[in-house]
Amino acid sequence: GNFLVIAYRELRLLELDILKLLYSDGNRSLDIGELNVLCDVDQFYGIEQEEFPAQIAQTALWLMDHQMNLLVSEYFGTYYQRLPLKKAATIVHGNALRLDWRTICPHADFILGNPPFVGKTYRSAEQNTDMDLIFKGVTNYRSLDYVTCWYRQATAYMRATPHTRCAFVSTNSITQGEQVSALWPDLLAHGVIIHFAHRTFQWTSEASGKAAVHCVIIGFGLHNIEIKRLFDYATPKSEPSEKIVTQINPYLIPASPVIIETRSQPICDVSPMVHGNIPVDGGNLLLSSAEKEELLAKEPQAAPWIRPLLGSEEFINGKERWCLWLVGIEPQELRAMPEVMKRITAVKTMRESSIKTATVERAATSFLFAENRQPQTGHYILVPRVSSERRPYIPMGFIDSSVISTDANQMIPNATMYEFGILESAMHMAWMRAVAGRLESRYRYSATIVYNNFPWPTPTTKQRELITTAAQRVLDARSQHPGATLADLYDPITMPLDLQQAHRKLDLAVDTAYSNQKFTGDSDRVALLFALYQKITQGLLPSTAKTKTRAKRTPKKDTQ
Repeated sequence: GNFLVIAYRELRLLELDILKLLYSDGNRSLDIGELNVLCDVDQFYGIEQEEFPAQIAQTALWLMDHQMNLLVSEYFGTYYQRLPLKKAATIVHGNALRLDWRTICPHADFILGNPPFVGKTYRSAEQNTDMDLIFKGVTNYRSLDYVTCWYRQATAYMRATPHTRCAFVSTNSITQGEQVSALWPDLLAHGVIIHFAHRTFQWTSEASGKAAVHCVIIGFGLHNIEIKRLFDYATPKSEPSEKIVTQINPYLIPASPVIIETRSQPICDVSPMVHGNIPVDGGNLLLSSAEKEELLAKEPQAAPWIRPLLGSEEFINGKERWCLWLVGIEPQELRAMPEVMKRITAVKTMRESSIKTATVERAATSFLFAENRQPQTGHYILVPRVSSERRPYIPMGFIDSSVISTDANQMIPNATMYEFGILESAMHMAWMRAVAGRLESRYRYSATIVYNNFPWPTPTTKQRELITTAAQRVLDARSQHPGATLADLYDPITMPLDLQQAHRKLDLAVDTAYSNQKFTGDSDRVALLFALYQKITQGLLPSTAKTKTRAKRTPKKDTQ
């Protein structure tokens, strides 16, 4: 109802401005019959799930009409009224997803609204049924937000009235990550073209106790328009800046409508990214610093089998944690450590009691992590799977293989400093922000979406050396602040100047490897990356082979 009331008010104000121009000859004292006020409440239609708000919307439109009539009267000096009330908006009480919109309003010019934001884990049984009805014939729709039902319903409506234009406020998740590949191919196949969009901004409800929501606004239709408008926000709380563009894709980027599909392998010839190690141990293979010291006091011979452990929390916030890493241990060594054996026995009991067959099978090797992807030599790049959206860069690590990573991180085993430099650059961060999913508002880094689809550059030998050197200087700058955690170092307010400068030099080195043209911002970077992605992936299946257009890289033994 509120959307209708505000829309009616703004149209009446716009109409009043037009009337002022039409009657700008100085004669503002007119017979009321001469005024051609065309906008009226009966031109508005709405569907409301709850009965009482539906009644309120009807009354609110009449009240707004009266207020606007008073403004007309005030300006032209003649009392303007519409009494008795002969016209009314059509407000239907019902479920908008179960009603035929064409029956309610056969020829709408505009459709707009703020549909409910309900993620897949919070939907009711009725809402799941709504999705089953709306997305009949579409696969993977159950992963979508409930708000997407209105997009498909509106698209179906517009096929009979192709002049109609539509706009919805929506959760920003429908323009990110896997939701894009689940929703937008169907919409694009039915001819949807985005006319304007507001990229992510924060919408705080005035209702008590309501949390701020990160939203987008997408205006679309089935007909093309020459001038499209894209509104961007420096931060979710900033005022928007408008940019005139020729096209807007489902990621709300001024680029062609490319869909980034889930892939099991990188599109470029680069090292694979894998999940970190998974203990499935009931906590028995993991040790706090106090537990480690207590164990070593009892069994000092356990020292060679205790390794540092990094989850994303430990990595970013500098917390200490340890694990029993018993790969390669001989049976007699294990049996000589009763305290360690107690922990192994507890792991065995936990796994044997699991309802998962795979977990039960791993009870046979209860002294080992359930899944081991740890590199045995060299370094690996550590990428936290979730990171704050406030940070200008996702903090990544170039970690010695002796340090164990959990599955709260992604890893690139046997990595080079060059690879670290590319991934820690503004170019890769821009790509990540465009295509990654979100956990609440935090970045959720996915190998199958972000990393495997990332278009790598083809640098010259000199460019590669510059990137490698600049990447090392980022690590050097971090090391100049030994008391600071990565959370401290990458907070946009407290990020040290030397680290900022090191990152800027790395950004420049990576940017130059992609293009001789200077990038004015992330939108330029992403536009180039989308174009490069299209070029690389021509002829590739969504989740199969790597491109063969690049020369195979020569491994380098970069060191930290």
